[in-house]
Amino acid sequence: MTNDKLLRCGVIGTAVVALCCFTPLLVLLLGVLGLSAAVGWLDYVLFPLLALFIALTAYAIWKRQSA
Repeated sequence: MTNDKLLRCGVIGTAVVALCCFTPLLVLLLGVLGLSAAVGWLDYVLFPLLALFIALTAYAIWKRQSA
């Protein structure tokens, strides 16, 4: 994967996960779909994903600057 694709993936992933973490967007979507029982485990999934995508973005920026 090239540095630009890696950076794009990290930034888009960070934005999507942050949007789902800090707004009730995913809670509303799951409620509309009838899957509101899954809301209880969202924190266990979204916060590690947010950390992963932030680390991926930082790594891509670091690789871009060192190249």
